[in-house]
Amino acid sequence: MKITRKKLSSSLSPTDLLIVFGREGKKAKLPAGVEIPDHASASFSGEARETRLTDATSGPAKRVLMIGLGNDREQDLERARRGAAIAVKKAEKTGAASATFWMGLPTGKNAAEFGQALSEGAVMGSYRLSAFQNESKPANLKRISIHGGADLHKGARRGEIIGGANCLARRLQDTPANHMRPRDMVSEARKIARGGSNLSIKIHDEKAMRELKMGSLLSVSRGSSEPAYLIHLIYKPAKKARRKVCLVGKGLTFDSGGISIKPSAKMDEMKYDMSGGAAVLGAFAALAKLEPDVEVHGLVPTSENMPDGKATKPGDVVTACNGKTIEVLNTDAEGRLILADALAYAEKKIKPDAMIDLATLTGAVVVALGHELTGAMGNDKNLIEELVTSGETTGELVWPLPILDAHRKAMKGTIGDLRNMSTPGTNAGSSAGGAFLENFVGDVPWVHLDIAGSAWGATDRDYQGGNVGTGVGVRLLVDYIEKQE
Repeated sequence: MKITRKKLSSSLSPTDLLIVFGREGKKAKLPAGVEIPDHASASFSGEARETRLTDATSGPAKRVLMIGLGNDREQDLERARRGAAIAVKKAEKTGAASATFWMGLPTGKNAAEFGQALSEGAVMGSYRLSAFQNESKPANLKRISIHGGADLHKGARRGEIIGGANCLARRLQDTPANHMRPRDMVSEARKIARGGSNLSIKIHDEKAMRELKMGSLLSVSRGSSEPAYLIHLIYKPAKKARRKVCLVGKGLTFDSGGISIKPSAKMDEMKYDMSGGAAVLGAFAALAKLEPDVEVHGLVPTSENMPDGKATKPGDVVTACNGKTIEVLNTDAEGRLILADALAYAEKKIKPDAMIDLATLTGAVVVALGHELTGAMGNDKNLIEELVTSGETTGELVWPLPILDAHRKAMKGTIGDLRNMSTPGTNAGSSAGGAFLENFVGDVPWVHLDIAGSAWGATDRDYQGGNVGTGVGVRLLVDYIEKQE
């Protein structure tokens, strides 16, 4: 789908669908020369997500779609995203090959932010995965034009990049696990690295990880025929960066639970256990084009957790690269094992000013927060607050969770330094998981984002949601990084 931008004063080219927004109490404004039946305009109230589709009676547009944004007092960027997604879905459903957003509605001082949200929603709303369907038809909608001012266009260009990065992450998430193996994650990372002169990549295979003494990470892939990797992407700005940030994403391409095997029901959803890694790769695809003045490192430990005769057994003790020994009491608590070595590697080798990891780590976070919020915990309140703020901006909402001394104590081992499952009766599984990871970050300001609820299964927001991947984390991370400039 191609997106072009034109001045509001430009004449309207022929289009299959003209899209205009309206607010409660304010009639939707149409471009000169376009007319619709009086009853269509009169029946449109401008309520949020309200739609009114009608044929045009004159002008270069075949049909007109009016979309409501609600009243002036409750305007937010999320409504613009959802409205744009509704528009592209309606265009696709009606068979429109071309659609035009005509932004005659005043956007005030937030024109750039509105334009970004508009473009994000349009791109994300058009996402679909059809690579595995023989009878899939090509998308009808081929062209979108956005008529608006310079600030709105500036934001729309950013939104197209960021929305595309979100769709990339969702494609990785939704791809079946036999087509998205650790080696495929490596291949996708290499493609992203080739997409910008400001990107570079290092791939640590199992031999290299053994030399780095990453016994925790390597223990997870022992039962799989697929080798594990540690992906290290590096973005460096053209001028000297004032900040260095490290993003770490869990890349478990399939999680059977290992010897502590999961129930068969919904095990197919465990292809989504690499959603944190997908978010990091998507963020780097955006960073290469947005070019912020921040040095960013991205680590994706990618592995497959399967049971066989060589698999790690409950009760085994493994050693991470920082020397910590870990009792593996449950092989289904594997995400923290691969993250442990990645975090310790970042603390020792990269030495970032801040570190953020994303992982589908615990079912407990779904119990605590449902599917609409990401749980955040760490050792730096300011960093948590910054991510909460970015969540409010992007609609990828973040909620703080505690790490208490009780949680830390519950992760202490009996015969090893640590245990990968908390002591019985602790509960608070998300916080206990964060307490475990805290042992591998040193003094680096760090936040752990548990996205087990928000990565898939979220409420339908028009541009994402349902029983597919959401790409959560991409827009959140990009917003946070750009605010570090």
